[in-house]
Amino acid sequence: MPASAKAAARSTQKMFAALGDQTRLRIVARLADGPLSIAKLTADSTITRQAVTKHLRVLERARLVHGARHGRETLWQLDRRRLEEARGYLDQISRQWDLALARLRGFVED
Repeated sequence: MPASAKAAARSTQKMFAALGDQTRLRIVARLADGPLSIAKLTADSTITRQAVTKHLRVLERARLVHGARHGRETLWQLDRRRLEEARGYLDQISRQWDLALARLRGFVED
């Protein structure tokens, strides 16, 4: 496997590993509505700011979110392109399964 393909596979693996955590998935869902600060992300929640920060760092390393300083706080924003990459990957797997099931149906019906 070429080095670029290995790097892409590692990047995809990091992305799905980051999305595999329930707390991080909730953070991504909250950020889907627009940029939020850590204070806003933790409002009405039992999770601490420190915990949210740790989860945001994992999402940032997976290139799913990025933060930008605005005055004294950082606003975190979702990188929708990365989610589209994830969706494309899942769509590809879905098509492969559909083809495999169609072949199986053809085999069984014959």
